[in-house]
Amino acid sequence: MKSIEEVLKAGNYHLIDVREPMELEMDGNIEEAQNIPLGELEERKQEIVNLAGNKIFFCRSGNRSGKAMEYFKSEGMTDVYNGGGYNDMKQSLENL
Repeated sequence: MKSIEEVLKAGNYHLIDVREPMELEMDGNIEEAQNIPLGELEERKQEIVNLAGNKIFFCRSGNRSGKAMEYFKSEGMTDVYNGGGYNDMKQSLENL
């Protein structure tokens, strides 16, 4: 499996922030990330399936994003990654 850095460097990815909207207001957000809270993933599944390229999930600590990744893997997707926590994701993007 590729590292997050490898996926980011290759391009063709989508960032999906699975935090709640109030967390974005409190902690900040990554501009190019789409916010789909973890609790809405099942009902918005098709939105994510339709995205071309790799999907990188992140949250506050990496726990919810791990659950999101596992959910989509259980649905047969292979192009999903856990980007970890918000600060980790931000750091990875800054290091590109």
